[in-house]
Amino acid sequence: MAINILSDRINQLSVSQTLAMAAKARELKTLGKDIISLSLGEPDFNTPDFIKEAAKKAIDENWSTYPPVDGYPELKQAIVKKFQRDNGLNYQLQNIVVSTGAKQSLYNIAQVMLNEGDEVILPAPYWVSYFEIIKMAGGIPVEVPTNVEAEFKITPDQLEAAITPKTKMMWFSSPCNPSGSVYSKEELTALAAILEKHPNIYVVSDEIYEHITFSGTFCSIASIPGMFERTITVNGVAKAYAMTGWRIGYIGASEEIAKACTKLQGQVTSGANSIAQRATITALEADPSEIKYMVEAFHKRRDLVIDLINDIPGMKVNVPEGAFYAFPDVSYYFGKVMRGKLISDADDLAMYLLEEANVATVTGIAFGNAHCIRMSYATSEQLLIEAFKRIKEVLIES
Repeated sequence: MAINILSDRINQLSVSQTLAMAAKARELKTLGKDIISLSLGEPDFNTPDFIKEAAKKAIDENWSTYPPVDGYPELKQAIVKKFQRDNGLNYQLQNIVVSTGAKQSLYNIAQVMLNEGDEVILPAPYWVSYFEIIKMAGGIPVEVPTNVEAEFKITPDQLEAAITPKTKMMWFSSPCNPSGSVYSKEELTALAAILEKHPNIYVVSDEIYEHITFSGTFCSIASIPGMFERTITVNGVAKAYAMTGWRIGYIGASEEIAKACTKLQGQVTSGANSIAQRATITALEADPSEIKYMVEAFHKRRDLVIDLINDIPGMKVNVPEGAFYAFPDVSYYFGKVMRGKLISDADDLAMYLLEEANVATVTGIAFGNAHCIRMSYATSEQLLIEAFKRIKEVLIES
């Protein structure tokens, strides 16, 4: 009998569905399939030239030795100024930790704050990795469901109903991956009023898409009175600055939490890439207007994609106010047989679109909503038009 050499921890860990679908799409492309991928959350723009020039300069200046575990002081100072400029948050250097992407920032937080059995409230839909990162730390994810009619936002009553004596944290993203929903200041204030009754609950606010908003209403929950000390603000440069491969994320948190994250990181990865850190200083010191052209392109694509989805019978979608995703409810198709294939759920529909329309999407089940699929519009208008033409053809003819 074969001996299982792997740990229970890794055997119980789910594969990232966004990465799995991207890998499947790449595999089909190598077989000659004309696949259009709407699966990955990655801008199709190149990193701006002024940031690339900063990286080249850093190489020439020999920034090639180990950086401080929690980030170069100059980068941390740039992050402090960015928080003040964009979010009205007064963090200091000791509150900042730079990591290898916002995903590592989230992992650090879970590992240093959660004990076995601690509950973490997750407004659903949520980013796919939250659930597994929390589980790995011994936490228990508590999903709070929403729907397209509510624009995928939880209400104060739902939040209050989800709180138990075991609740330690709430994690959420705004703008949201996968729904693109953005909580207004008024909505965050209402949620904060509930949390005020429970002073031991901490909030992780994932703001990686903050600059990709279309209504100008973005607000950091840490800026709401009473929330600063109990919020861990997570951000990075991957999405807004088209720097996904540079792998730089960061947090603003209380000194105790920041020190704990630095302690953990010192035993795992140490400091993030030195050249990427130097380039990030330049990115964050620049006025956000430098990336306005990308935001305008995403806004235009958003409008295009919503029109294309609304032209497909049976799909229901809200108008996302940020990020670069649409998250249509596709439950109309559940139970139908299309081209001889029974569509039982969002998994089946996502696979059907991949195999029959050659379009890669991601099942909403991975994000905590079984009625939806996620579609990224971080690609050209030409490809978006072709993708939805194919989707419509294989759904309507069946």
